[in-house]
Amino acid sequence: MPNKVEEFNAYRAKMNDKLLAENNKLIKRIFNLDTNAFMKGALDVKTKELLGLVASAVLRCDDCVKYHLESSKEAGANKEEVMETLGIATLVGGTIVIPHLRRAYEYWEDLEESEA
Repeated sequence: MPNKVEEFNAYRAKMNDKLLAENNKLIKRIFNLDTNAFMKGALDVKTKELLGLVASAVLRCDDCVKYHLESSKEAGANKEEVMETLGIATLVGGTIVIPHLRRAYEYWEDLEESEA
């Protein structure tokens, strides 16, 4: 069975490389802005990633949810923090977020399995 975490990251890296190779100034600036927005500032990285997770779930972007789940985990978030964050996202986004909540929970399990 393929590792979903590795598969997602490989696809993301491959496509990001292709996009950035196009040398489109606007796309490069957006990527740079995204990178810099999630760096430590007045808020720590974990808090910013959890905020990104809420926004991604509410906007129903599964790739974004996966990215922020992984980044949150790397920044030290634990399952309880992630579940509270996803609870807020579901509250704010409404029941339409529930399918994304399911996939987020499943991906968190994949992240935990990858760590083991």
